[in-house]
Amino acid sequence: MMGASSRRDFLKASGASALAPFLPAFAGALAGVPLLAREAFAQVASETPLHGISPFGELKYGPDFAHFDYVDPAAPKGGRIVTQLSQWSLNQAPDTFDTLNAYVLRGTGAAGMGLTFATLLAGSADEMGAYYAYAAESITLGEDRLTWRFRLRPEAVFHDGTPITADDVVFSLETLRDEGHENLASTLRQIEVIEALDDRTVSVRLNPLAGISTVFTIAAGCPIMSRAWWAGRTFDATLSEGPLGSGPYKVGRFNFGTYIEFDRVENDWAADLPVMLGRFNFDRIRYDYYRDRNASFEAFKAGVILFREEFTSRNWASDYNFPAILDGRVKTDEVPDETPSAGQAWFFNTRRPKFADARVRNAIALLFDFEWTNKNIMFNSFERSMSFYEMTEHKAQGRPDEAELALLEPFRESLPEAVFGEPFVPPVSDGSGRIRERQREAIAMLETAGCTRQGGKIVLPSGEPLTIEFLNNSQTFEPHHNAFIRNLRQVGIEASYRLVDASQYSLRTRQFDFDMIVARHSMSPYPSRGIRQSFGTETANAPGSLNLAGVAHPAVDALLDEIIAAKSWEEFRTANRALDRILRAQHYYVFQWYKPTRWLAYWDYYDRPKVAQRFGVGVIDTWWTRPDRIDATGMTG
Repeated sequence: MMGASSRRDFLKASGASALAPFLPAFAGALAGVPLLAREAFAQVASETPLHGISPFGELKYGPDFAHFDYVDPAAPKGGRIVTQLSQWSLNQAPDTFDTLNAYVLRGTGAAGMGLTFATLLAGSADEMGAYYAYAAESITLGEDRLTWRFRLRPEAVFHDGTPITADDVVFSLETLRDEGHENLASTLRQIEVIEALDDRTVSVRLNPLAGISTVFTIAAGCPIMSRAWWAGRTFDATLSEGPLGSGPYKVGRFNFGTYIEFDRVENDWAADLPVMLGRFNFDRIRYDYYRDRNASFEAFKAGVILFREEFTSRNWASDYNFPAILDGRVKTDEVPDETPSAGQAWFFNTRRPKFADARVRNAIALLFDFEWTNKNIMFNSFERSMSFYEMTEHKAQGRPDEAELALLEPFRESLPEAVFGEPFVPPVSDGSGRIRERQREAIAMLETAGCTRQGGKIVLPSGEPLTIEFLNNSQTFEPHHNAFIRNLRQVGIEASYRLVDASQYSLRTRQFDFDMIVARHSMSPYPSRGIRQSFGTETANAPGSLNLAGVAHPAVDALLDEIIAAKSWEEFRTANRALDRILRAQHYYVFQWYKPTRWLAYWDYYDRPKVAQRFGVGVIDTWWTRPDRIDATGMTG
């Protein structure tokens, strides 16, 4: 299945930076970073125009940098690239779309819409959390350290030639705050004042309690929309025409649920900016939607799809031997991925009484045999995950130190003793598939939780049998579930796999109508109020929130406050480690696996920069079509 950070990085590489508020970029470890959040900005003189911002101190690129190191500034323009969009490749991403507005809860937005919008700043793919001037030519921090002013470039225009004004930015932020998706709106509500000081200057004043991440959400995540274009339109209604944008691409042809194309904007106003030079070189980018993995792969073999990232180890090991690969027309590559891993897991729905007891959840988790699954289904391609903080300094190790204990002790009575010892580590099997000892342990644990065995079935204290429905919208993941289900059934837990279509899956997850589902979660690399969306009591029952497991615990809420308010790297790390201990000890999740490399396959039409990105593969925004192969990509068709 999926490698480390696959969904997040694919969206980023696909130009979907518009989704950054929902999927925090570059989540994970930040080893060696000396400064954090307000400490970093405390070093910046107020009222000094800046060319970029970072919560971690120094930027890699100075004010006069010409381009990012991982691009080729001489890359030719032309050709097209076609890739697939499907649930099985993006970890529960929709395999259809019914609207061209990706920023509202209603409907399923099309992939790649971020390609059509400029943002105030643009992120760097070889730094953690650094952003540089894009539509804004400079950023100024006010004396109160809460007021930020963005000065727009005079050349910044929408695709119809009208200038991007401060009023458009104000409209965008206010609309997204008031009518946008809750996961974005909740952050934007931390802004106290949004105002246009003149045609080119936007002032934003944060609530004193707002996390510094609010600035980054504004600067790097929010599309700049045209107030004039949206006049008379309902923002959260289904959108069937491409909105007026200002990014490197505009919406081309599309068919809801089938495909969408983006055409490069000729003479793009931003093409020669340092953050854009050498990027977005394809004349056309197309995303094809598939609900069937086999159909998608056959389309790739036939040259209908031109680039494919593989996420299924079985397919990578056995399917990439067709004629076009053997004769060199299709290339394959396995590239390193330095991005700290997010956490992929089965998420329990703890809102349901049968999963309310952590001992029941732990017993169920014991019956997942990773070693057998990795050996027999995934060709030993993956490492076992046990935390949302894999490959980071924030992953809890050993017993809690003095600083962690200071945060945890006030809640000792409400926490399991395991929080105060070695962090939970799942048991390791011999890979044979025989886990009888572990099954006996699971049964004993269920009995301590008040469950009984009646007629070979596990019965809850309520008298109802313990049943689990694993909800999914892809058959590709079914073998992994079946191995888990087999072990559950052997101890008397009635488990099943339920396959539903994309729209039903989206509705049921938004409404928390499931027992267990698979999802991934990335942790923010800086203090962010957004973390409450994933673990806070206030979001546990908010439809559409990221708190899929329904985590609602006062100790967790207190640690989230500590994470958001951290004033040093040490405070931030300590609070995250303490949170990691609780999440693991409470067994809200059955963690799965991660992989430190990415599997790529593509028709031999393309070239790429000599210097690779550190974070992501950069296919959509840094590769290009070789001039001698433009016709082969189908641009003449």
